[in-house]
Amino acid sequence: MTVSGVSARYARALFDLARESGEVEKVRDDLIRLGELIAGADGLARFIASPLHDAEEQIGGLTAVLEKMGASPLTINFIGTVTKNRRLPLLPEMIRAYEALVAGMKGEISARITSAARLTAAQNKKIASALKAALGSEVKIENIVDPSIMGGLVVRVGSRMIDTSIKTRLNTLKMMLKGA
Repeated sequence: MTVSGVSARYARALFDLARESGEVEKVRDDLIRLGELIAGADGLARFIASPLHDAEEQIGGLTAVLEKMGASPLTINFIGTVTKNRRLPLLPEMIRAYEALVAGMKGEISARITSAARLTAAQNKKIASALKAALGSEVKIENIVDPSIMGGLVVRVGSRMIDTSIKTRLNTLKMMLKGA
């Protein structure tokens, strides 16, 4: 995954600081948990995206959340800096960029698997093992549920994509029938 621009610069700066202080994994865990909170709570997502709240109000709210989570001081300071610089709406991108940097450091590859229903742990493990065999590297799987694909899987690894979804097969059949 490639992320560029402002988000990548902030993520790179945080990654460098975390590496110097030996907190790469702790900061990653903090950011993942914060990202999950943002994704799961519409009110929090609106709070960080809204320009109506001043930076001090956002810093106070987010600091309280991060302290309650037990986040590292580095993570708390980072979020404060991002907020003061009015870049808080870019935080989800920064989190993804940081995760990509950590994965690159570990030699992991991330794969985005889209399925019509949530995959079980056994299915994820089977897919991860097949991808590891094919790619020769550890694979971190992100499962996205999209009922519109009806069945099958869409596997994205970097710029490569394998689409075995029923939706794509039906669209292909439809195009073939129109051409006949």
